[in-house]
Amino acid sequence: MIPDSVDFETAAALPVAGVTAVQSIRRLGPVLGKRVLITGASGGVGRLAVQLVARAGAHVIAAVGSPERGAGLGALGAAEIVVGLDGVAPVHGVVEHVGGAMLADAYGLLEDGGTVIAVGSASGQPTMIDLEAARMAGKNNRIESFMARWPVGGELQYVLDLTGRGQLDAQVGYRDGWDNLDAAIDALLDRRVAGKASLTVS
Repeated sequence: MIPDSVDFETAAALPVAGVTAVQSIRRLGPVLGKRVLITGASGGVGRLAVQLVARAGAHVIAAVGSPERGAGLGALGAAEIVVGLDGVAPVHGVVEHVGGAMLADAYGLLEDGGTVIAVGSASGQPTMIDLEAARMAGKNNRIESFMARWPVGGELQYVLDLTGRGQLDAQVGYRDGWDNLDAAIDALLDRRVAGKASLTVS
């Protein structure tokens, strides 16, 4: 059920991104007081994940592609906003959306017993990880490939309720009509949208 305080355009942005964020974060287990890295943090799922991980009591490190893409993430709960992973201290867990070399670098940042949840592969690049180096370092870590699990009604209602109470910002960065679909696609492909796009059918 959509809360009265949430409009349909905002609600429409939450199902896939919201459920993905909730389920992937839960795979990390308890994160209270722990360092959690979110890569691709400027995207639709990433911006929700930053808020939810911070809400769970973690120290959130948001990795983005450029300083401009990091705008607003501090207000959403990111304690650190980084471009690339050089100099990032070890983390307990990673919610990883980029793939390729970023996934390998994120795995290398795990402290012993840490977990990477591999949610997406926005880079479109393959990943090569030196698991032997991790073993020789005495680390017992894991990578888990993410696929949403059904049913999703509980997770969807959770993010809708948080949004309705003003405790989660759905991050709809682009609103327009369905008649302007081509413009919306161009904006998304050009990475000019912070968060999700929502189009209204007239």
